[in-house]
Amino acid sequence: MKLKKKGFIILILAVIIAATAIWIAYCNVNIKINEITVKSNDLPKVFDGFRIAQISDLHNTEFGQDNEKLITLLKQTDADIIVITGDIVDSRKTDIEVALSFAEKTARIAPTYYVNGNHEARISGYETLKQGLIERGVTILENETAEIILENETVSLIGITDPSFPMKLVDDTMEQNVSYQLSNVVPGNDNYKILLAHRPEYFKTYAKNDVDLVFSGHAHGGQWRFFGIAVYAPGQGLLPRYTSGMIDDR
Repeated sequence: MKLKKKGFIILILAVIIAATAIWIAYCNVNIKINEITVKSNDLPKVFDGFRIAQISDLHNTEFGQDNEKLITLLKQTDADIIVITGDIVDSRKTDIEVALSFAEKTARIAPTYYVNGNHEARISGYETLKQGLIERGVTILENETAEIILENETVSLIGITDPSFPMKLVDDTMEQNVSYQLSNVVPGNDNYKILLAHRPEYFKTYAKNDVDLVFSGHAHGGQWRFFGIAVYAPGQGLLPRYTSGMIDDR
C-alpha cells in the first residue's frame, strides 16, 4: 500500500509540474492588449483620449515572423505615441537586427520613444543598437526630456538611463543614483510629467522627484507567477508589489 501511495503522489507531482510548464510556455507566447485609463486633473484637457502604447522587455523575442503578430496588435491600439521601456535585446542571445527591425516598424505606426534597460547595459554592441534606433526614427531618452505638444499644451516625457550602466556614482546604491539622475533631468515647470524608467522598484523615488506618471518594465508581470499571483520579480524579490497594471502608491 505504501508503494502505491508513493507512486500516486509522484504521479500527482508530475502532473502539476507538467501543467505548470505548459502554462508558462503558453504565457510566454500569448500576447494581448491590456488597456488602462489614466485620469488626472493635472492633465491638459486637450490630452483627453491621448493613447500611449507601451512595449517592454521583448528580450529579442519575436511574435510571429518579423514580429508580425505584435505589430498587428500595436496598430490596433491607435496609439498617439509608442514607448519602449528597456530590454529590447537579450544579453545572453543578442540579436540587434531583430530589435532594430521591430523598432523600425513601430516608428512607422507612431512616434516611438525608447529608454534602455539592464540587458542593454550588459552588451558590447549598445552603441550600435543606439545608432540603429536613431537612424530608424526612434527618439532615445537618456536622462533627457521630450515635449509632447497638442494645441499649445505641453506634457513632458522624461527618460532616464538604467542605473546598471556605468555612470558617475554619487552613492553606493542604485536608488540614490536614480534620484541623482532625476534631479538633473526633471524640468522645473508645471507640465504634467511622464517618466520612462526601466525599473519599477524605485517608484517611490520617482514620485519624490515631481513625476506624475511612470511607465516601467523589468518585472515581466511577475517573472515567476503561479495561478495569477506574482511570486518573484527581479529587483523586488519574493511577492513583488510592482509587476503589472497601474499602481497608485505615492
